[in-house]
Amino acid sequence: MKKILIVDDEQDIVESLKFMLEASDYSCYCAYNGEDGLKMAKEILPDLMILDVMMPKINGYKISRLLKYDNKYKDIPILMITARSQEEDKKIGEETGADEYITKPFDLDDVVKTVDKYLKK
Repeated sequence: MKKILIVDDEQDIVESLKFMLEASDYSCYCAYNGEDGLKMAKEILPDLMILDVMMPKINGYKISRLLKYDNKYKDIPILMITARSQEEDKKIGEETGADEYITKPFDLDDVVKTVDKYLKK
């Protein structure tokens, strides 16, 4: 079973994503701040990460950058979720290595489809 790590400080978002993804046969791990998310990523080596940008301790951009520049983790697809939809933010997301950029509010089905695109090859 493919492992997905969801890192977001909004519990309801984490719960909804977890519910939808587990219904699609993924195993989900959750963290509610950047520090825990980064630590967990290194422990469980997820098959994919869903990362919020604005979070306490370490933001999503920084986590993405730290993982993407490390050979051990660079192949983990990262879906960046943010409430900030400006082009500038998308650019930063791409520069830090995020594979996809999803803006809030998002459609849960779309997120699941995006995850499938990466994990059901």
